Amino acid sequence: MADPGKDDELAEISTFGYERARDELVNVVKMLEQGGLDLDESLALWERGEALATRCEEHLAGARQRVENALSRTDLETGE
Repeated sequence: MADPGKDDELAEISTFGYERARDELVNVVKMLEQGGLDLDESLALWERGEALATRCEEHLAGARQRVENALSRTDLETGE
């Protein structure tokens, strides 16, 4: 049976800005590296970390596209 709270958490992550997602991902990694968690807690943290990493990648891909678009416009304007 799916955990409705987990779906809410993942939906919330989709609203995070890059910095918030990155900072929370750093915290998740620290917690996992410290150990001492039971298997279920570790898996839940891992899943959250994966969702946070995906959100960071989405932001970076968007930023990359914006830079590429700006460079293309500049090339067109300068006639290169």
